[in-house]
Amino acid sequence: MSSDEKNMSEPSISPTVFHFLEKNIGRRAVIILDRDFGYEGKIETVSHVPPGIWLSEAEAVVLRATLANPVPRIVSREKKSELFVHLNSVQRVEILPHR
Repeated sequence: MSSDEKNMSEPSISPTVFHFLEKNIGRRAVIILDRDFGYEGKIETVSHVPPGIWLSEAEAVVLRATLANPVPRIVSREKKSELFVHLNSVQRVEILPHR
């Protein structure tokens, strides 16, 4: 497979996404993977190949929304230590305010 074919088969990540993530290295963030699940942790580094985020002090989080409160809230956590999240699986990144 040529490099052109490989580049066409992989979805590209916008350079502005990498800029945003690199600007927030050291900050805590919630990485949402789907409607009900994500990770919270400190952004340690951003990888371009493969495109992803390394989190430290990470926790898996379960999110829930109700009709009365449609904004998803974290309802449970499970410690995960350090982990890598591939950007192709990320729906949303929320940077948390400084504590």
